[in-house]
Amino acid sequence: MLKFLKQVGDYAKETAQAARYIGQGLSVTFDHMQRRPVTVQYPYEKLIPSERYRGRIHFEFDKCISCEVCVRVCPINLPVVDYEFDRASKKKNLKHYSIDFGVCIFCANCIEYCPTNCLSATEEYEMSTYDRHELNYDNVAMGRLPYKVTQDPMVTPLRELAYLPKGVTDPHDLPPGSRRAGLRPEEIVEQMEPTEAEKEEETAKNA
Repeated sequence: MLKFLKQVGDYAKETAQAARYIGQGLSVTFDHMQRRPVTVQYPYEKLIPSERYRGRIHFEFDKCISCEVCVRVCPINLPVVDYEFDRASKKKNLKHYSIDFGVCIFCANCIEYCPTNCLSATEEYEMSTYDRHELNYDNVAMGRLPYKVTQDPMVTPLRELAYLPKGVTDPHDLPPGSRRAGLRPEEIVEQMEPTEAEKEEETAKNA
């Protein structure tokens, strides 16, 4: 009899514990039901990258002077600059330029320190491939400009939640030219400047 009661008591404890765990899980579910939607129907919908997004690097062959600054500032000495020195003009003639994006950490040091601005960051982040050797881009592949998300006719561009206007939680069907939440730097400066009434009051105090 005591053994049976003990089994009933253990079963009741396990049932209460299971109910508590289910309640904890459902509380998380109900909490997420009250939050803003963040799901994007990729690849038919894509988020517009932020203004300073560091994507695949774009290279302009005609601007490069083969100075190899990008190689020296790269933390892993990644760019490969193949050039030929012309003794007559005493200049380097670029023959080949490549970066292996399978190794690149996208720190943008090469872009920052390039003296001729022949390197720039694009919005491209879709670089997946079945062969890692295909991620080794030469100057021809890096010279290709990608489609912008806002210009791709096959994609619906969506703005990130941080870039939506104040009070807007749905990135669909925003009117063109909608500004993000927050103020521009020049607007902040205007707010910091004293008004005419404050200037007159300051003048009266100093008089």
